[in-house]
This record gives sequence, structure tokens and C-alpha cells, in this order.
Amino acid sequence: MEIVQGKGDNAKEQWLALFAVDAAIEDPIGCSPLDPEGKGHRGKDAISAFWDLTIANVQLKFDIRSSYAAGNEVANVGTITSTLADGTTITVEGVFTYRVDAAGKIVALRAYWEFDKMVMSAAPASRG
Repeated sequence: MEIVQGKGDNAKEQWLALFAVDAAIEDPIGCSPLDPEGKGHRGKDAISAFWDLTIANVQLKFDIRSSYAAGNEVANVGTITSTLADGTTITVEGVFTYRVDAAGKIVALRAYWEFDKMVMSAAPASRG
């Protein structure tokens, strides 16, 4: 999360290095404007494109309220707040799961959240 929140030098490359070659991201799970076919973003090229589409141009804040680890997986319950370049904030409440392989690389990142609720959460920047 620190890589994504901080976006320091080489953040994208550092983030991509966390994933196995054949990893998949489903964020959110199912069909959405981010994944019209609902099949997820599979492989490094697709995950790189996911970064460009959803992470590169926003500031992210993670508020993880609970985490549940079991074997090589973890489920995090929390809120992700995205701040767009114009100051608009978007909030996602959800459950975010990760599964790693024997080498510790992420093989599956799955996010359970509702796209329509995210859209409704959009709040323009306050002008003061």
C-alpha cells in the first residue's frame, strides 16, 4: 500500500514487481466500466494497464479496519479514497483479498465493492 499511496520514484515498477507473471486483478469483481467483460486483468501487461487506468493519476488513501489472514491469503476490510487531479474524492468501501504463491508474489488480487456506490460517493473539491 505504501508504494501506491506514496507514488515515489519507480512506484509503478515496484508495484508490478509484487505480482507473479500470471497474476490476475479483479477490481471490482465482475463486469464494470473498468472490466467490461468481467474476466479480470490477467498478466503483467494487463496489470500495467490497470495501473495506468486506475492508479497513475489519483492519490490513494487506504483505511484498513480489519485484516484476516489464512494460509497464503488475506482479506482486508476497509475504505479506499481516491482524490482526482481536480480535487474530487471517490470512496470505495469493500473487502480486498490477496493470494500469494510460494515465492510471496501476488497471484490474485480481488476486490469486492459496488461500482454504482462508488460513483454515488463522488464529492467535488470544496472551494474555500
